[in-house]
Amino acid sequence: MTANLSKSIEPMVRANGVHKNFGALTVLKGIDLTVQRGEVMCLVGPSGSGKTTFLRCINHLERVNAGRLYVDGVLVGYEERGNKLHELHPREAAKQRRDIGMVFQHFNLFPHMTALENITEAPIRVKKQPKDKAVANAKRLLDQVGLGEKAKAYPAQLSGGQQQRIAIARALAMDPKLMLFDEPTSALDPELVGEVLDVMKELARGGMTMVVVTHEMGFAREVADQLVFMDDGAVVEMGAPPDVLNSPRELRTKAFLSKVL
Repeated sequence: MTANLSKSIEPMVRANGVHKNFGALTVLKGIDLTVQRGEVMCLVGPSGSGKTTFLRCINHLERVNAGRLYVDGVLVGYEERGNKLHELHPREAAKQRRDIGMVFQHFNLFPHMTALENITEAPIRVKKQPKDKAVANAKRLLDQVGLGEKAKAYPAQLSGGQQQRIAIARALAMDPKLMLFDEPTSALDPELVGEVLDVMKELARGGMTMVVVTHEMGFAREVADQLVFMDDGAVVEMGAPPDVLNSPRELRTKAFLSKVL
């Protein structure tokens, strides 16, 4: 089997026995998950269940304490030598992170930069992309998220929904192979949620591999290939969204869904 063919059948994300502790507190208790290429996985569950921590482990914003996490067949944040893990130099870890886009609850845009400048900053500085190419790509992405007319606007001049769409465009400007979303609509007024979810739906339809922490059950039902319910640092139940939402097997899942559906 050629290397390229082998890579093409490797899952985009593979978590094997992932544990994460913060001091004496164990936040992740052996997570085993697989996300295939082009799939959308939605993680749901109560606050404090470990969803965001797991998401942050995928791009090594948090270090795992045990287990292995792979993105596109490559061990994240570490190299393995003699069955022991050795953490990568921060510069090497940052290189891995370039291929993984992340969108946070709070938009984290640079307030002193326009929408266009926010999107072009990383491609120019990190990827050393020529400015004219970065600007052309940023304008295309602004059109893609429905904000072509806001190129010169500063974050303070934009609504929360518009800022989050700029944040998505900024992540896409690095041409990621994987997109992570950490409750991207939770900080938005209810009437602005739909415009962000619409952009995410378009990404899913375009084949982007996505892992989404969300409380938007309608979005999960419509878009997700896999729905994962987490509680107390563990995967309690997972499956196709209609199966988990309509016919949950576990009592804990039933109790949670009874409060949110």
